[in-house]
Amino acid sequence: MSVPAPHRTVYTVSELAEILRGLLEDSLPSLWVQGEISNLARPASGHWYFTLKDGQAQLRCAMFRNVNFYIRPQPKDGDAVLIRGRVGIYPARGELQLIAEHLEPAGTGALLRAFEALKARLAAEGLFDAALKRPLPPVPRRIGLVTSATGAAVHDVLTALARRWPLAQVFLYPVPVQGAEAPPAIVRALQELPRRAPLDVLLLVRGGGSLEDLWAFNEEAVARAVRACAVPVVCGVGHEVDVTIADFAADLRAATPTAAAELATPDIADWSARLRGFDAQLLNAARRRLERAAQLLRHSESRLQALAPRRRLQERAQRLDELDSRLRHAFQNRLLAQRRRLQTTAGRLGRVDPGLRLRSERRHLGALAALLGSRMQARLTDRSARLARSQALLNSLNPDAVLGRGYAIVRDRAGRVLSDAALVRPGELIEAQLAKGSVSAEVRSTRESAEIAVRK
Repeated sequence: MSVPAPHRTVYTVSELAEILRGLLEDSLPSLWVQGEISNLARPASGHWYFTLKDGQAQLRCAMFRNVNFYIRPQPKDGDAVLIRGRVGIYPARGELQLIAEHLEPAGTGALLRAFEALKARLAAEGLFDAALKRPLPPVPRRIGLVTSATGAAVHDVLTALARRWPLAQVFLYPVPVQGAEAPPAIVRALQELPRRAPLDVLLLVRGGGSLEDLWAFNEEAVARAVRACAVPVVCGVGHEVDVTIADFAADLRAATPTAAAELATPDIADWSARLRGFDAQLLNAARRRLERAAQLLRHSESRLQALAPRRRLQERAQRLDELDSRLRHAFQNRLLAQRRRLQTTAGRLGRVDPGLRLRSERRHLGALAALLGSRMQARLTDRSARLARSQALLNSLNPDAVLGRGYAIVRDRAGRVLSDAALVRPGELIEAQLAKGSVSAEVRSTRESAEIAVRK
């Protein structure tokens, strides 16, 4: 009697791999794994492949592009990380692997929770209120800088300040910006530096780093010292994506140390342009002043020509001289004041070596001022000459001058000026006005030339 062969189920390798993967994925939910990254690969596809290991074991891991795109900072070999993911099998190689869904530096979760708790507590206390924020001075003359003396941040800030506003003095207070000794040193700097120097604003900066590297700026003591600082504080810690508790407490938060220097200072190029604008305004004002003076002079000339009496002519001439003197003094005083102001500004700029362009502009301004003065003097000289000729013409037409040449003005008893002998009769009295005094006479007869009998 023959025994039937037992039934056998035969799987292909890929089928078995799929079964094992299903068993693992169904039996193990998403979980957290801690370890050290090694053999990290970033192919052109954007996916990450690496090994997660500890002292006794290692596990292949994959993190696809749609997930790792948001990871900051990006990991590197040797980093201790905490990964949330699901376990599976890669059928093509039959390897057990972890599909990572989230990655963070080991210990970051606790730090973030501490950060959020302190932030919420200080915000509820009112330490971050906008009403407490102080405005920055528009033109700082003395700037405090609290940072490490050996980091890249101090070089970036000093370079930005020298480029944008070299007129300001910078007072550096070096402190450690990382480690246990950093918070008390930063607090001490925020308290002591405003007492040592009469600061207008203070910059608290450091370069980028991990959350652990920047933790000194998340200490409560540092935040309270920033808020209690005697001068406005601009905080520029890390890169643009980094935010610390000190940023919330500061009067102004900057994305980077260089941005902190730029936000705290004006641009000297803008001020140079404003200075050139002031020069143009001064020249235009002087030109308009001269035009108004010329109009006034022409108006005075027309009025003087319409008024014959010598007294008014003298009064107008005196008034014109007075206006001329006041105009000269006012213009000279204004010009001297502007020159002194320009010399003062040039001296300040000269001490910081603003360059050849300002010296060239200063020489150009001097030449324009000299040209303006010479043209004004020539214009005034021409107007004075015209006035003298007008006065001579008026003098030549003055009736008193005609009497001085031997002529007389004859009037009848009613005081009317006689220009015709037929207007008088023999026996009437007449009066003749001479250059000096007058005489009375009686008319004996009339003809083409009246014959006058003078009564003494």
